[in-house]
Amino acid sequence: MKIGVIGTGQFARSFISLWQMHPDVEAVYACDLVPERAKEHQEKYDLAGTFADAEEMLASDVDSVAVMTQRWTHGSLVLQALEAGKNVYSAVPMAITVEEIKAIVDKVTETGLIYMMGETSYYNPAVVWARDKVAEGAFGRVFYAEGDYVHDMDNGFYAAYKYSGGEDWKKTASYPPMLYPTHAIGGVLGALPTYATSVSCIGIVDDRGDGVFDKDVSLWGNDFSNMSGLFHLADGGAMRTNEFRRVGYWQGHESRFRFYGTDSVMEQTGHGATWSIKTEGEDYRKGDTLDISDLFYTRERQMPEGFGDVDPALMQSFASGTAKVQDRSRLPKEFEGAHNGHEGSHHFLADDFVRAVTTKTQPPVNAWKAARFTLPGVIAFESARQGGARLPIPDFGDGPENPAW
Repeated sequence: MKIGVIGTGQFARSFISLWQMHPDVEAVYACDLVPERAKEHQEKYDLAGTFADAEEMLASDVDSVAVMTQRWTHGSLVLQALEAGKNVYSAVPMAITVEEIKAIVDKVTETGLIYMMGETSYYNPAVVWARDKVAEGAFGRVFYAEGDYVHDMDNGFYAAYKYSGGEDWKKTASYPPMLYPTHAIGGVLGALPTYATSVSCIGIVDDRGDGVFDKDVSLWGNDFSNMSGLFHLADGGAMRTNEFRRVGYWQGHESRFRFYGTDSVMEQTGHGATWSIKTEGEDYRKGDTLDISDLFYTRERQMPEGFGDVDPALMQSFASGTAKVQDRSRLPKEFEGAHNGHEGSHHFLADDFVRAVTTKTQPPVNAWKAARFTLPGVIAFESARQGGARLPIPDFGDGPENPAW
């Protein structure tokens, strides 16, 4: 396959280098609104070439594109790529409106092309562990689950928005937290075979006063820096998620998850995790609480070469090892020793897309799953704007059966 990468910012280079070394990728190309960045990537990673812009790339013979642009631009670029007959890998989120998300699902249904959203939480170690335990029935009925994305703006986000936003960076640094919901929601719904049907969300108005999360400055008229949503699930259970951008907690697991079942409970914190189980054979008696923190640690924290312009506070997004629960046996041998990120997820995501395109099978986070990871946040933002009103969440179905990778 041939992959064209649209957008060569700090995050894209992680995947450009992995696809360049993948044995089933023939060529990697790039383009960027700042052409010099694309040229730098071509020289650093020995890419096949660059294009002047996305339109030129979509008119070329690349069969697949990766959309790695600003988070609010994904929907329209993905639709352009699908219209051009290209398979698509998209950074998160899928899109920021119900209409764009539906249009992507409809276009994938119509064309049969591959769409994959690169949600890191699907391969978050805690989610991998929970998904296996849910499949085994170890939790009993999971009636409640929590997923949080706790990332303070001072923890590297100011620098990232300045890097990509230019002189008007404050307009976009106010990006509504619930429109970036997949690191929290994707972890819960990446483990549970259900989806959200309604939400009530509370938005907490920012009081920093620095022009970020200021309604008069924000491109979205947004002044919420922290948001909490309570969701009803299709299986009768409940899910709660937090999206926090002003919080006095910086290190450890930015995304953390908790699953409460009738037979056992897993609770993850910023630095640890426990699993509480009933004693076998004795109803309603609490059993052992096991410390399972070690299963989820990805110990590598050294910044890889070529990421010197990234704020050190964002290091764990670009540098991580592999956790004990992540099975590397399915990965290409060429990925051994290659830099990783987001708690060991990058290798799996890069390989997922190549597998999907070359075998013509749907990836785990396909268009339908991506919609279920993204739509709840879109509706939650509207709920917060309406003072926490409970609103229904549309659903576009299961789509094709996912492969058990």
